[in-house]
Amino acid sequence: MRLTTKGRYAVTAMLDLALHHGSGPITLADIAQRQGISLSYLEQLFARLRKRSLVSSVRGPGGGYTLGREASEIFVAQVIAAVDENVDTTRCGGAHNCQDNQQCLTHDLWQDLSNRIYDYLNQISLQDLMNRRGVQEVAERQEGIDAAPDVALKALSAETAGA
Repeated sequence: MRLTTKGRYAVTAMLDLALHHGSGPITLADIAQRQGISLSYLEQLFARLRKRSLVSSVRGPGGGYTLGREASEIFVAQVIAAVDENVDTTRCGGAHNCQDNQQCLTHDLWQDLSNRIYDYLNQISLQDLMNRRGVQEVAERQEGIDAAPDVALKALSAETAGA
């Protein structure tokens, strides 16, 4: 299967954005920090996601990105397609020239698998992912990691003020 880092990172970043949707515009720097994805790579991905209206950008102070529509209306397959990825398990990329410039013996098998994977991913919305317990647990852990420097700083400030 040819699902590259581009598609995986796009889905991860979109899920992060969906999880923080009620908090106003989210900066790519925040997503980059939480998910361990390069900021410049996210900028490239979000330019493509914005062209497909999956995200909206807000400029200026306090700016960032928001979902282009409700999380329940954005499907994983749409995110993957928006960053020019496809889910293809054929050796020829669907060109029917797998063997000696002609279709190979198992082409239809792999094409059917590709179609099933696409159909599966096209049934899973960001909201569906958000509702998964495992996703919620990871998001809570990531929030704890983000909050740790702030908590430590507040504790240090309180100790200094009390001294």
